[in-house]
Amino acid sequence: MSDVKDTEAVAAAPAVEAPTATTTAAPAEPASKPEAESAAAAAAAEPQNALTKKFTVDEWVALRELRTKLPEIWRAAYAPDDRKADVKPIKLWGVTIDPANPTSDARVSVVLMKFLRAKELKVKDAETALTATLRWRDEMKIDEIMAEEFDEKIYGRAGRNFGHDKEGRPVSYNIYGGEVDVKQLFSDVPRFIRWRIQFMEKSIEHLDFENIDQMVQIHDYEGVSMMSRDANQKAAASEATNLFQNHYPEFLALKFFINVPTYMAWIFWAFKAVMSSKTFAKLNMVGTGKSTISAALLPIIDAKQLPKRYGGEADAW
Repeated sequence: MSDVKDTEAVAAAPAVEAPTATTTAAPAEPASKPEAESAAAAAAAEPQNALTKKFTVDEWVALRELRTKLPEIWRAAYAPDDRKADVKPIKLWGVTIDPANPTSDARVSVVLMKFLRAKELKVKDAETALTATLRWRDEMKIDEIMAEEFDEKIYGRAGRNFGHDKEGRPVSYNIYGGEVDVKQLFSDVPRFIRWRIQFMEKSIEHLDFENIDQMVQIHDYEGVSMMSRDANQKAAASEATNLFQNHYPEFLALKFFINVPTYMAWIFWAFKAVMSSKTFAKLNMVGTGKSTISAALLPIIDAKQLPKRYGGEADAW
């Protein structure tokens, strides 16, 4: 299953995506013995990295099938009215996917596996999701978003990529309280969404798809209140929730909601009923105060990698 709409916020928080859950799909049927043997033999003959070596036999079987769909996916995404269009390589998150030779780079397998895992290894669903993501990126002109400049006074403090956890995964900080002017941050919803996409893409740049393909996210709600959420914030939450659920599958390793007031904690636990246990296990609600926050984060992030403001030793911001 996917990362449940990116679980980017607590519903009552004033900032962003709420951790509402998608419907859990039934997993794909296990591969037959001949399929498994064929997939294992093919996998052994192609480039591998630390991540692909962890794939299961069923994952290899699904991956082999999805690869055969790549020319169709390209045409559906980029040339739906021209079924004879020449298929070209696809650049996705810094990885070049060549539909004519998808086994040449192990990182391609890692990227494709994200869509398969998000859809419980159902190849048709993964094909649909990948097509939709490529079409969306083309329509949004992601390259232009990456070249865009955003007012440092408004957006500069709201997103930070700093350090890594004890497993080498990069850590992404989203600040929706404290010194950030949340009202101004969400005053222009389309502008916020473009910034949020850019920040996510920049966070992904810290992944090599060789050893690391997921990140840790920390969302800071210092000073938020139940009364501070307005229509713009709700609109931004809804749109961001949908785009992260649909177009950034399986990027979340762990997420911490910190500086969350006690009176908001019940909302977090309410989501347990509508989430898969796998997804809920990634989420951590942490209260306020440096000692409370450091007690939650230091088992995951070394003190030298954790900013001092959260109880670590790093000079960050």
